[in-house]
Amino acid sequence: MDEVKSGQRKIRDEGSRDLSSETVQKLILQSQEAKKKAYCPYSQFRVGAALLTVDNVVFTGCNVENACYNLGICAERVAISKAVSEGYKNFKAIAVASDVKDHMVSPCGGCRQFIREFGTDWDVYLSHPDGTYRKMTVEELLPFSFGPEDLSKKRVAH
Repeated sequence: MDEVKSGQRKIRDEGSRDLSSETVQKLILQSQEAKKKAYCPYSQFRVGAALLTVDNVVFTGCNVENACYNLGICAERVAISKAVSEGYKNFKAIAVASDVKDHMVSPCGGCRQFIREFGTDWDVYLSHPDGTYRKMTVEELLPFSFGPEDLSKKRVAH
């Protein structure tokens, strides 16, 4: 078993993409903790994310709003940007948490594309505040997606 590190938090995981239920619950808990740090004075809609790299390092993020609304950034993009800025580009899973009770919040369209940039074969955990969740792959979340590999495909001549 590998040890997953996130600041002072440690999670143990088998190392495969299929995470143990204990690892998933700890990742969801970290996304719920990240949600508490959200800066959302305009929408009051808190979101947290916890991203697990293939090297078992966890990066968290929360949404950060701005008075110029379109300059805000979502929790998922914060977590991924933190990971990339530290040299990580391969991921096992991301958990997303909000305060919504009646359904599981899903990444917005922009975040789906941002997540997709790093592959389609990793997992997204949509969660309720009580810790229950739904597991989806990036491919399921954004089917027929556009990605980096599309930029090198053969094109018609002008």
